Amino acid sequence: MRGFGNWLYNTLWANWTRRIATLLGLAVVGTLVYVLLPPPDEPAGPETCATGVVRRGGECIGVNGTGYDFGTPEIGKVARAIAEENREVGDKPHVTIAMMLPLQPDVPAERRQLRSEIQGAYLAQYRANRGENIPLIRLVLANPGDGYAQQAKVVGQLGAMAKDKRHNLRAVTGFNLSLRTTEKAIGQLTNKHGIPVLASRISADGLANPEDEDRGVPFPGLARIIPTNSQQAKALASFHGGLDDAETVLIKDTRPNDIYVESLAEAFGRDEPGPPGPKDQPYRSPGITEVGTTGNDFEQISLNICESKARYVYFAGRPVHLRLFALKLAETSCHGKKYTIVSGSGAAALNRYMKGGDWETLRGGRDAEEPTVTVQYAAPAHPKAWEGALRAWDKEHDDPKSRPGYLTDPQRELRELEELARKGTAGDIGDVRLEDSRTMLVHDGVRTIARAVVLATSQARGGVPPLERVASEWPRLESKYRVNGTSGWICLTNAGNAYNKPVAVVELDPRTKKVDFVGIGWPENGRAQPDNCIVPSKTE
Repeated sequence: MRGFGNWLYNTLWANWTRRIATLLGLAVVGTLVYVLLPPPDEPAGPETCATGVVRRGGECIGVNGTGYDFGTPEIGKVARAIAEENREVGDKPHVTIAMMLPLQPDVPAERRQLRSEIQGAYLAQYRANRGENIPLIRLVLANPGDGYAQQAKVVGQLGAMAKDKRHNLRAVTGFNLSLRTTEKAIGQLTNKHGIPVLASRISADGLANPEDEDRGVPFPGLARIIPTNSQQAKALASFHGGLDDAETVLIKDTRPNDIYVESLAEAFGRDEPGPPGPKDQPYRSPGITEVGTTGNDFEQISLNICESKARYVYFAGRPVHLRLFALKLAETSCHGKKYTIVSGSGAAALNRYMKGGDWETLRGGRDAEEPTVTVQYAAPAHPKAWEGALRAWDKEHDDPKSRPGYLTDPQRELRELEELARKGTAGDIGDVRLEDSRTMLVHDGVRTIARAVVLATSQARGGVPPLERVASEWPRLESKYRVNGTSGWICLTNAGNAYNKPVAVVELDPRTKKVDFVGIGWPENGRAQPDNCIVPSKTE
């Protein structure tokens, strides 16, 4: 041991020359360690998930259009189809549209819904790029994280893409949840970055610009093609012909920061004349897809409803809670009473949450002639809507040639979409299901953006219109420039809202286990859209 110590001394420290060499060597080694290895109290940089996407808080956050599926296999095929279409666009004159929505849901039903939405966007991109439209469309997927919690980072990326001539981002769509974080994202995109936003799935009234300009414009450049919750409620009321308060009761979720359920509860608020009905029945869920102890609340609420005269139950809540409430109500022995639960467009996903034994519970047993509970809701679209509405029209009119365009145009558009999906012309993008309205609505939203871009390009110099020019085209999309969507005529007001957009009143039938079309409802006092969809100077 002493010999080794003497060797070290003689080798590294015996004279000044060796001491200086040793110190210089240690300095070099220390520098290399500092450069190559991060200090223990400084974490390494974020892990890259894919081009434009990094891992933050256990999620892959960012923007990508090269086929990355964000760890959600259900969207893998359609993500790769989008990438292939983007490669076809290449360096040709183009604009980019971003689909911003949570891309890593945990619940299987939500992953299937996500696939439907992205399929709709891709099919619209595919159709637009095979028309005579210039510029072409690139599509990218933008993940803001669960509940849009990390939207600020993604909004910043999108803002940079809007300024970058390689991308020419000209609109953002997606937005499938009406939350406070969604509101913040739309506010930052429109106000800070000046990026046009089109909402095709969010129905909360607070996520719309008011028709009265004196009330201000909270989201400049926002357009929406789905009726708001209040418009859906008006359409349902007109369809049912009016119910007095004694026949109805409102069940509402009081969980904070969910502006969809807040808006729906307000829209279902009752002001009919006559005897008052049962008081509102609140509950508080732990989350959008979390049940918690709501089952206990629903059992007690169901027993109270049983003793009242209420037959129609307005439900302001999310699909996972709607399913549980419907089952609890059906299980309540209540002197043979039958119920109809009425809800908003969010219930379009309800059938995907249903399980095997649920159907028999809602039927009231195998031998029941009529279901104990049926669920009706205002679907923003349904593949059987136009066929059923036209049959009803033909029964009341002698001349089939007089069929109105607000029924025949959407039917023709829907057939084109169905044919494209059925033949697989656009490639293998997975099983395309239209019943939950998501594919149809998102498709129509991207088609609406494409129409605005084409009109803006014709008014601008060069191949790509500026951001503000695209937003300025929203009010032009009426009359001659209306969009014949699969979900109905899309005619926008000066505030960017869809005027008198029809809703499909549909019913979840536990006997057939299907969502059946019941009829068409119109928000404007039950009146259909005017000829050629000319928006009047005053809207209700």
